Amino acid sequence: MAFLRSAVWRVFSAVRPPLSPLCRTSTRSYSSEPTKEKSVPYEKTLKQEDGASSGPTKPLPRSADAVVIGGGSLGCQTIYHLAKMGMTNVVLLERDRLTAGTTWHTAGLLWQLRPSDVEVELLAHTRNVISKDLEEETGLHTGWIQNGGLFIASNKQRLDEYKRLMSLGKVYGIESHVLSPAETKDLYPLMNVDDLYGTLYVPKDGTMDPAGTCTTLTRAATARGATVIENCPVTGIQVRTDDIGVKRVKAVETQHGTIETPCVVNCAGVWATKLGEMARVKVPLIAMHHAYVVTERIEGIQNMPNVRDHDASVYLRLQGDALSVGGYERNPIFWDEVSDKFAFSLFDLDWDVFMQHIEGAVNRVPALEQTGIKSTVCGPESFTADHKPLMGETPEVRGFFLGCGFNSAGMMLGGGCGRELAHWIIHGRPEKDMYGYDIRRFHNSLTDNKRWIRERSHESYAKNYSLVFPFDEPLASRNMRKDPFHQVDTNCFCCTVLRMCGCFQVLTEQGCMFQERHGWERPGWFNKEGPAPVKDYDYYGAYDVKRNEKYKYDELLGQEYTFDFPPHHDVIKNECLSCRHSVAVFDMSYFGKFYLTGPDAKKAADWLFTADVNKKPGTTVYTCMLNKRGRSEADLTVSRLEPGVANLPLAPEFSGDAYYLAIGGGVAEHNWNHIKTVLQDQGFRCQLTDHSENMGMISIQGPKSREVLQEVLDTDLSNEAFPFSSHKVVIAAGHQVRAMRLSFVGELGWELHIPKDSCLPVYRAVMAAGAKHGIINSGYRAIDSLSIEKGYRHWHADLRPDDTPLEAGLAFTCKLKSSVPFQGRDMLEKQKKEGLKRRIVCFTTDEKVPMFGLEAIYRNGVPVGHLRRADYGFYIDKTIGYGYIRNPDGGVVSANFIKSGEFTLERMGVVYKAKAHLKSPFDPENKRVKGIYD
Repeated sequence: MAFLRSAVWRVFSAVRPPLSPLCRTSTRSYSSEPTKEKSVPYEKTLKQEDGASSGPTKPLPRSADAVVIGGGSLGCQTIYHLAKMGMTNVVLLERDRLTAGTTWHTAGLLWQLRPSDVEVELLAHTRNVISKDLEEETGLHTGWIQNGGLFIASNKQRLDEYKRLMSLGKVYGIESHVLSPAETKDLYPLMNVDDLYGTLYVPKDGTMDPAGTCTTLTRAATARGATVIENCPVTGIQVRTDDIGVKRVKAVETQHGTIETPCVVNCAGVWATKLGEMARVKVPLIAMHHAYVVTERIEGIQNMPNVRDHDASVYLRLQGDALSVGGYERNPIFWDEVSDKFAFSLFDLDWDVFMQHIEGAVNRVPALEQTGIKSTVCGPESFTADHKPLMGETPEVRGFFLGCGFNSAGMMLGGGCGRELAHWIIHGRPEKDMYGYDIRRFHNSLTDNKRWIRERSHESYAKNYSLVFPFDEPLASRNMRKDPFHQVDTNCFCCTVLRMCGCFQVLTEQGCMFQERHGWERPGWFNKEGPAPVKDYDYYGAYDVKRNEKYKYDELLGQEYTFDFPPHHDVIKNECLSCRHSVAVFDMSYFGKFYLTGPDAKKAADWLFTADVNKKPGTTVYTCMLNKRGRSEADLTVSRLEPGVANLPLAPEFSGDAYYLAIGGGVAEHNWNHIKTVLQDQGFRCQLTDHSENMGMISIQGPKSREVLQEVLDTDLSNEAFPFSSHKVVIAAGHQVRAMRLSFVGELGWELHIPKDSCLPVYRAVMAAGAKHGIINSGYRAIDSLSIEKGYRHWHADLRPDDTPLEAGLAFTCKLKSSVPFQGRDMLEKQKKEGLKRRIVCFTTDEKVPMFGLEAIYRNGVPVGHLRRADYGFYIDKTIGYGYIRNPDGGVVSANFIKSGEFTLERMGVVYKAKAHLKSPFDPENKRVKGIYD
């Protein structure tokens, strides 16, 4: 390898003198000033050749229904789709020329297969727009080239990942083929296949041209009435506060005039953060240098497919008779001082950083070792904490939308995301499940945390080409939010030295392997070999940061890097079966805990929640919340409170009606903002208060839970005195708690919602009382298994914003038999009348095979859907999966349609017989939650 590096370096040095290293401002922060434009691999750019204009290319209108800011891929796609959906009084403002920021130098690759059903659909729309729709509308060719795509696998695990993509692709009709090394050589004669395990070939992948695409998009948009104005920098965003104190967009300011508008769309790429600051909106992204080089002519490379060698972290893009070579490094260069004057400009390429891609490329296509470099392209790109875009209406200002942070995939995702963003603006919500891109997926405490943005964005960038395993966790910016059960108090002498108070027996010290959700550390599973704490981020050794040594958490996480059952499969099994046979305690403190109070609280509750939550005080109800389209925005429990003296955080001050909302912690920000938006839009006089941080929550579940808690709580826990779906404030070990009789695993059990300072004493009392019953701590990996076994829905897996409660089997949560209106009711009534064209179905297999979701579902040999979620059910000893299926004929998916079909599931190209269930295969009569154990 050392010889290869030196040989390659000699070749490239002969072609081009090595460039000076960039100035390193610190061990972790690099920056550079933009340099002159270099050649890019396109026939043209949209740069104005005769110098920049002194003013805007068109007069500014006084007002517009929406103003899109930024003339790159996303801005052009958004205004095109807005106009196509009928909103024609829209304006796009570009500070320079179209594509001037980052779009003009993009590689423009489009791959159709991704490990996400939603992304597959978004990519399919982009491909249709670029390859067909725009040319039909305008008569112009966008520059689309369909030369195919080839994914390289150097090991079995990588090929297994590709086989998962292939199975998912079959559901969407995407042609793909797994090729042997010999078949790959026949397809791509210049490729070195000696170290290959196999490849995945997708014939209809291709390449987009940024200039051609954006020109055609804006031509089509203006033909429909939209206005595109270049050379018009935005200098300010006016925000007004309405009569109820809500901040809303008022106008966009420029040096050449002001446009009154209720809607701004921030498509400003790496400049999106600065644009957000004009409206005091947080935009959590960071700019980095992202580079590729363009080779001289390579004989025999013509018509070859584009290549992604993930294990070498490199791509090879066909460029006529040459290749563009780029990838993702472990040590990318941050651009900390983002310049407003940067347009059609590039950075000098840092060869020390880029050289790793050359080595991988030469290994894959040896002819590159004797090929010169025609040009280098190193420009800025915006990256985010989870390598996914930032989209949707912002929490801070109504009418301010994001369409940025595309992690160098703005061309590829632009068509699908532009359409969804346009639908979001016009109709209030997107059509597809865009939660993974929604800005509200991040908690508000994180979105302006510079350490979190920097560390997470680095890790996401560095791991972009890594295998996507089902149970991976980030290492960057951990321990941001910790509950009282997390670890020993290092400032407590009694804990650390005398060990008198028992705090040393909390979760970290008991071997908890934590998962990160919404910034919270929540229990995943419990390692029997002792503590495995999460350490500070080491940047994988980049930037001269010392790697963490003897890092137990990282080692255990590495054991999760498999598509098989992990080594600790039996540990999770024990946690599950202890809950089924005896008793287990689950720390669920990361849950969102809100109070809804005020004069219109009852009206708001009736409108917000699909279920009738206005039962007698002391009742808890499981319910959904919908959007106007009748699609699900959340599932949660709502408890109607008893009037009484305020006792925060357990009871708020209120008169009239009040409700306590317990919401999955990973979606707390999304739920909070959805509720606030509905309250604002409906004009309800209500207050929503958040007590998530000052309350903990443990859930004690299993046949022995009543016996354990009867020793701890000062109340009768019998069915008559404390029935299922009820709650009350009680004393636990001398501390007030709110006890709720609920179950998320299908067992007898209670949740204890506990003031923060009382958490540890109550926890210790529960563990002491449960010792003789064999009580154990269990984590969310057990919850995943137990809940799927029982058939309980998980948000954003079994239940998403593109599902209705009827499709999800949650009709029982909807008060359709009453006359009480609620948001989305009209759409549900229509769907119920017409019949379900898709619905969720449970599947089990007799073969003990690991499945994780995305597996294709076949009915009588025809693909009808894919699994959303899958796990192993230890009590019934079977693999279980849930997925939505459709009737290939477009008809209703009836019970008879399900019963009469023969189903199979395809996992990594292998087909398994499956049994479809209309009810949960575990305790379908719900006896156990009622405390009935035969």
